[in-house]
Amino acid sequence: MTYCVAIKVNEGLVFAADTRTAAGVDDVRTYNKMHTFEFPGDRAFVVLSAGNLATTQHVLAQAQREINDPNAAVSLRNVRHMFDAADYLGQLSVRAQKQVTQQGTIGVNVETTLILGGQIQGEEPAIYLIYPLGNCIAASPETPFLQIGEIKYGKPILDRFVRSHVTLEDAARCALVSLDSTMRSNISVGPPVDLALLPRDALRITHALRLDLDTPYYSQLKETWARQLEYAVRSLPKFEWELQPQLPLQAQNQLQQSQPQAPQPGAASGQNAVAQLQPQAPSYAGPPQGQTST
Repeated sequence: MTYCVAIKVNEGLVFAADTRTAAGVDDVRTYNKMHTFEFPGDRAFVVLSAGNLATTQHVLAQAQREINDPNAAVSLRNVRHMFDAADYLGQLSVRAQKQVTQQGTIGVNVETTLILGGQIQGEEPAIYLIYPLGNCIAASPETPFLQIGEIKYGKPILDRFVRSHVTLEDAARCALVSLDSTMRSNISVGPPVDLALLPRDALRITHALRLDLDTPYYSQLKETWARQLEYAVRSLPKFEWELQPQLPLQAQNQLQQSQPQAPQPGAASGQNAVAQLQPQAPSYAGPPQGQTST
């Protein structure tokens, strides 16, 4: 499984991806899922991939061959618009899948899903989600991020925080938290994590990082996020019964002991009734007059 995310803000683009391709009991493998194509001063592209690894490699290899071919009619080097670049990669993906299918492969999912992001000189930065069928969609101002792979665990933080006005560095931190949340809930997504920043009009990757679990910055980010989450939960509004003043247990006991015990209803009448039922000894007034006792 995979998790990749691309974020578009006013200051530029952020890309983040895990590297795990297998997570068996005794078989953990990694593979780079972030691929860059840079032409400094003219254009820069970042491709994130999820799905069949062979199809992904076929698409990337073909794209690189056509970049190196000056006679290629269409390539990432000469497309005029970002949408054209996304459409070009989509067609490469469709051809790769069709080629494998024609070879008689049965029961194997050969689909791959891609995210293409970048900027061509004279255009706005853009990110596109390229489906296995070759068609694509762009991020919108309302949802300025795209995800592929195991997306559900890392989406809440993006929904709550990512907006177009967010700084590039804050968007990068948000992407790392999104990945960390996914890795905590799904073992098929794992480190190391790749991070890349493409500022607006820079036309090159200015920062590219690979972060593992023991990388000092990534360890600090994970620890700080967990601590702040705990603090946030403890700071949530209290229930009504929590707002009532509570005396310590010892003070409650002393208060109960100091209060007079009211007689229970019917206790006195009950005692009188018992006394009336007990036999009464006859009273002796002494012998009759004129007689003496022996």
